[in-house]
Amino acid sequence: MTTEMMTFELQTKANYEVINITEQVQKCLKNSKINDGIVNIHVAGSTGAISTIEYEPGLVKHDIKELLEKLIPYDMNYAHHKTWHDYNGAGHLRSFLIKTSQVFPFKNQKLILGTWQQIVFIECDEKARSRKIYCMIVGD
Repeated sequence: MTTEMMTFELQTKANYEVINITEQVQKCLKNSKINDGIVNIHVAGSTGAISTIEYEPGLVKHDIKELLEKLIPYDMNYAHHKTWHDYNGAGHLRSFLIKTSQVFPFKNQKLILGTWQQIVFIECDEKARSRKIYCMIVGD
């Protein structure tokens, strides 16, 4: 069993942005020496998230944002704001709900995803960020 760590960076917009990172992850797999295995995709930070969706405008620009706003509204007065005197409590809760890591299988250096399934990064913070995405590749 072999492991390799690869990274790439993203520049994000504030509050809510969904970025399709499937091609960047696939490029990491192609640049590795591992043919078959799993890749753990992780963002270091507690206000970003990794997930999968059908990457299309209605879902990305409207439906997910509306769902997150219903579940965890950005304009609430969270206790986190009193602790740190910032206003990204919703971002922390959204990241907690969605998660900062996901694991995907691959075969012959190609991700195994559904026909319309894409890997996405979701910016949950109130500020634009520079994010580093880590791909821990494990396999043979």
